[in-house]
Amino acid sequence: MAAVPVAAPAGRADARRNREVVLRTAMRVFAEEGLEASLGRIAQRAGVGAGTVYRHFPSKEILLEAVLAEHLEGLVTAAGRWPARATPGDALFGFLIDVIEKTAGRQRVCDALTADRGWPHALLTAAVRRFREALDDLLTNAKQAGAVRADVRVDDLTALIAGGAALRAAHRDRARGTRLVRLLLDGLRTPAVTKEAAFRDATSLQRHETAASDVRYCEECGARLRVRPTGRPPRYCGPTCRQRARRRRTAD
Repeated sequence: MAAVPVAAPAGRADARRNREVVLRTAMRVFAEEGLEASLGRIAQRAGVGAGTVYRHFPSKEILLEAVLAEHLEGLVTAAGRWPARATPGDALFGFLIDVIEKTAGRQRVCDALTADRGWPHALLTAAVRRFREALDDLLTNAKQAGAVRADVRVDDLTALIAGGAALRAAHRDRARGTRLVRLLLDGLRTPAVTKEAAFRDATSLQRHETAASDVRYCEECGARLRVRPTGRPPRYCGPTCRQRARRRRTAD
């Protein structure tokens, strides 16, 4: 006879659900209000009793560590999807952009990784190790494909993530901030041999400058757009960025 699966006790499922709600809420509260936010404030925003928060996270430090570990584990999961979606080089750069975008909105929380708070603890140490391993796998694949400089190390990438997130968060224009991050990351690419174009006359130079001025970038992710000679100039690289921008405008 086939074994009949046994459902988890209702109390255990509720406790697991409450813990997830508290973690998601804590990330938002810490990002919006800073690390000074109290557990009581987090409980209020989560719609649960203070006792529920304290039962899962006896102190703010324990909650903050769990929030950071949860953030890193989500990034590790995302890293595992990239190799099936793109070439090794694009997978690495796509993941780095993804990490920087997510980290930029959670700068206050991620700053706790470098603050003097007695880190690392066991939970966070394990999450950091898995994140670095996932990053190293993408970097190794990109190097083998010749898409990244051979002297780039994981420590370089984590430093660029921190710097890129700060740059992205500091720029008022989301699209231009993302474009600057892309320019920053381009320094990791394998140097290519290029020849400077020679302009024989003023007309050739004028055509070149006109073409350069027609270059446009996605207002949401900063990717370069293909501009057609006729019709309205595009604003987004595709439906995903268009929908994301619409949701952001609605939320504002």
